[in-house]
Amino acid sequence: MDTAVKQSPEPPDASAPAAPAPSPAAYRNLAMATIGFALTFWAWNLIAPMSGDYKDRLQLSSFQQSFLVAVPVLVGSLGRIPVGALTDKYGAKLMFPLVSALTIVPVLLLIPAKNSYGAMIAVGFLLGLGGTTFAIGVPLVNSWFPPAKRGFALGVFGMGMGGVALSGYFTPRIAKHGDNLPFLVVAGALVVFALLAAVLVSDHPDRKIPTNTLVHRLGEAGKLRVTWELSALYAIGFGGIVAFGVYLPTYLKTWYEMSPTEAGTKAAGFALVTVVFRPIGGWLSDRIHPALVTSGALLLAALMAVVQAFEPPLNPVGTIALLAMAAGLGTASGSVFALVSQVTPQPKVGSVTGIVGAMGGLGGFVPPLVMGAIYSAKDSYAIGFMLLSDLALAGCVYAYGRMRNIQRDG
Repeated sequence: MDTAVKQSPEPPDASAPAAPAPSPAAYRNLAMATIGFALTFWAWNLIAPMSGDYKDRLQLSSFQQSFLVAVPVLVGSLGRIPVGALTDKYGAKLMFPLVSALTIVPVLLLIPAKNSYGAMIAVGFLLGLGGTTFAIGVPLVNSWFPPAKRGFALGVFGMGMGGVALSGYFTPRIAKHGDNLPFLVVAGALVVFALLAAVLVSDHPDRKIPTNTLVHRLGEAGKLRVTWELSALYAIGFGGIVAFGVYLPTYLKTWYEMSPTEAGTKAAGFALVTVVFRPIGGWLSDRIHPALVTSGALLLAALMAVVQAFEPPLNPVGTIALLAMAAGLGTASGSVFALVSQVTPQPKVGSVTGIVGAMGGLGGFVPPLVMGAIYSAKDSYAIGFMLLSDLALAGCVYAYGRMRNIQRDG
């Protein structure tokens, strides 16, 4: 399969008709997928904006606090693998409302669990389910849009990761009106979405349903070299976004001595920039090779991580560095999935998406733990930012040197 992917496509037939424009149903499904992605991501990230309160209430160490916010990331990431394969089999029309409805359970369980660290870890494990909807939305959107439009469409869908920004901004503010109110609000929103999704989400009529077992399909996806190459790039791009989404409030509160609300607001601004630049990455990838877009975006992120490693004052140097890093990571996360959509056979998109998405999420699981451990040991975050710079630079070089040889599939 990998050899076939590298082959140059046949010259386009000038007499061939232009690809049809996406249908209204395509845009309806794109809108529903994006909204659902945002809401479940908000649920997935409910613990992080409140982690400072949990640290004080439960008297947690920096590492315990980091582990608490990282658990949903780990489970949500690994969960994308089976959820993506199940979406290939059963379709997004079943999976989107089902997973959204099931996510309501751990959201509500956060209320009785808040006074026990063990209970919070257990509920955080269940809360990871909210992070799996990414692997439902990508094959849904991919099936409804023609290849020439997929990069931008997947970038728009990727804006749903703005649920992290929504959580960072609104969760602590809602909590001022009642400790349990954020969880009730998110649970109510998920109820409404699950009901609407059951009616408005529809699978493409030409969707190919795989007949092989889940294990076989995952094995076939795992045999593709590009699956793991894309996984590594996505672990840097999207993993960086997830890591900052869950750890930036802690970093800003600890290093720059901000209040939880102010830190959450600044973190939401970072997340918002990643959201805006993700469709830009997809849009650029529809026009030039997505590997070139990925390479340039990761280079920007690497340079800004070096700047932040020198621990500059937040205004203005730190703010500029963090926001530029967000732009680079957001662009890279959009361009990598534009590449996924181009080189993956449609029946395997869900399975490949699950694996790539899982690796991206796992890329976000490790850095908060590393940051917490480094700060506990060295009382500084500089080493952590230098490690991020090294990884982003390695991804930049690999994307340019190897991935730009992979051609479009049409």
